[in-house]
Amino acid sequence: MFRGLGLRLPLVCVALCSFAVIGAAQTKVAIVNLQKAVLESAEIKAASKVMEAKYKPRQDALQKLQVELERLQQQIQGGKLTPQQEADITAEGQRKQREAQRIQQDLQDDVERERQEILAKSSQKMQEVVKRVAEGAGYDVVVDISNTVYYKPALEITDTVLAEYNKTNPAK
Repeated sequence: MFRGLGLRLPLVCVALCSFAVIGAAQTKVAIVNLQKAVLESAEIKAASKVMEAKYKPRQDALQKLQVELERLQQQIQGGKLTPQQEADITAEGQRKQREAQRIQQDLQDDVERERQEILAKSSQKMQEVVKRVAEGAGYDVVVDISNTVYYKPALEITDTVLAEYNKTNPAK
């Protein structure tokens, strides 16, 4: 009975040792702040400036309407108007208020839609850059900082990823 165990014992030890070696292999982990990397990229900063210039005329028109509304309000509060003049100015103010609300809503919708499109494209490209950086550095896992409770700062690769992104996706 012990003789059969004597033959199997070395095999069991070899198997256990090989599992120990596999278990001892370290997994290389890195942390990345994707949101920071995307928002600080040269491409996003350039796109932001382009959007500001694109929507400035509409923002200026909205601001002009706000000034006109304030002027109408001051006329009404001045108390020197006839009832008909006050009614006319009130009606004009209501029309301008509706116009301002439409411009503001359209502006917000257009800016948000374009912003989301730009961020979605940049985020997709950023994920591809993270993958290339991770493969190049031999990382097994890259975790976004938003899902991390604790990490050692040495594990963060955000700056490396951002530099690589800016190199491969220059601002236009």
